[in-house]
Amino acid sequence: MNESKTDILIVGGGTGGVAAALGATSLGYRVILTEETDWLGGQLTSQAVPPDEHHWIEQFGCTRRYRSFRDGVRAYYREHYPLTELARANPTLNPGGGAVSRLCHEPRVAVAVIESMIHWPRTKGLLTVLLRHKPLGADVEDDRVRSVTVRDLETGKEQTITADYVLDATELGEMLPLTKTEYVVGAESRADTHEPHAIDGPAEPNTVQSLTWCFPMAFDPAPGANHVGDKPEHYDRWRDYAPKLTPPWPGKMFSWTYAQPTTLEPIERVLFKSDATKDRRSFFDYRQIVTRDHFPEPIAPHEVSLVNWPQNDYWELSIIDQPQEVIERALRESKELSRSFFHWLQTEAPRPEGGTGYPGLYLRPDIVGTSDGFAKYPYIRESRRIRARFTVTENHIGVDARKAAGKNAKTADQFEDSVGVGYYRIDLHPSTGGKNYIDIASLPFQIPLGSLVPTRVENLLPACKNLGVTHLTNGCYRLHPVEWNIGESAGLLAAFCLSNRTKPQAVHADRELLRHFQDLLVAQGIELSWPESVLKG
Repeated sequence: MNESKTDILIVGGGTGGVAAALGATSLGYRVILTEETDWLGGQLTSQAVPPDEHHWIEQFGCTRRYRSFRDGVRAYYREHYPLTELARANPTLNPGGGAVSRLCHEPRVAVAVIESMIHWPRTKGLLTVLLRHKPLGADVEDDRVRSVTVRDLETGKEQTITADYVLDATELGEMLPLTKTEYVVGAESRADTHEPHAIDGPAEPNTVQSLTWCFPMAFDPAPGANHVGDKPEHYDRWRDYAPKLTPPWPGKMFSWTYAQPTTLEPIERVLFKSDATKDRRSFFDYRQIVTRDHFPEPIAPHEVSLVNWPQNDYWELSIIDQPQEVIERALRESKELSRSFFHWLQTEAPRPEGGTGYPGLYLRPDIVGTSDGFAKYPYIRESRRIRARFTVTENHIGVDARKAAGKNAKTADQFEDSVGVGYYRIDLHPSTGGKNYIDIASLPFQIPLGSLVPTRVENLLPACKNLGVTHLTNGCYRLHPVEWNIGESAGLLAAFCLSNRTKPQAVHADRELLRHFQDLLVAQGIELSWPESVLKG
């Protein structure tokens, strides 16, 4: 077995893992970064999810490095794509034109930008990246993780990595059980968290948000274009599937009608923007990542949308703390669901003029770097979460919860130990426990240091959505710019502790150490609070 040593080991090369590596190496520390797939970036790349961001993102509300990533995406399109002069000159270019974000882009472009961002620490010898590596176990002594063993998924060879700090940036919080770090999974009871929207009754560990196997779908507008392939083996099951949720889902899953997330009333959409009305918006437009509008007409490409829609959310089974056969079944079925939904779109989806099916639709394997046209990895919304020194609940950031408690409903709780900011609605997709959407208003919030510090283990830190939040608040701490901020702050925290020969628990407890750490964060371009204009509404 191979052995190696580093200052900081980051397990998981998703959005948070990349940000953590950039933060830690910027202070001169050696980092080994492992990733299960062959693409770094997680949500941004291997999971094929265009950024979900707040509406202030162009001005403030993210870290300097996340802004550099966003700028890099636009620069990549300007440098390498034959854009129109109008598109090239647009300082806030939205490459794909999608409605979900001001920066809808192809996943492989994000890969290129991330690779460019990590090139210098790699060249300097500070960063080693191990793609296609998965953690197998850990050596733990008392309250410290001594080493982690990973397996090369291509060769089967194992490697033990000794590190002073271990950061868990895996999509499911895999290092928490491996290191015996205390954690929570699933939905907490209202009796425990006192959150108005928590479940009434015992905690439900198996109630976690749905996952989605995303895919890029292009449309060939040529008359008579037909790209329909073979009918998927399990197509009939999913075509006839009617979700059993509380409150109820409005009919079959494969339909243009679905539950509006905030009201749960039936809402109807159409596929294309050309058929949209005031009451029936376009699905294709929502996560569109290639638009003809940015290219001269003679060379304009077919338009492409990433399908991460209500119809291909999978919530039949949880993949956290389950037997391997259950996990394999869930992953297989989630991809079957997406494959079947695509076939339904091609063949049976009702069209506004009365016909059925859009045979001009086809998959784009090249955009996601796979042979079958589906993302390399499912989009994971919910993870194991550390038992932290401080847990953010709905009561700290939820509008209704703060109103009910007689608190200022225009401002979230302000944390003196802030290590970053974020904003998104408390947005929970239907869950494996049979719960329908939970989508409630929240306020621009902060990321408290206490939510990054485990109650006991001294040298393991969460670096993505596995921090100290609840099932509910995970719904707004899981988005791209927030995960980046969590990871970057965790990487800087590990480096700060090494430089000052201290522990995360001490930084959290000691005001002077905390102030020095926050000074470092600010110098690194991390915003610790929202502008007064936002806080005052």
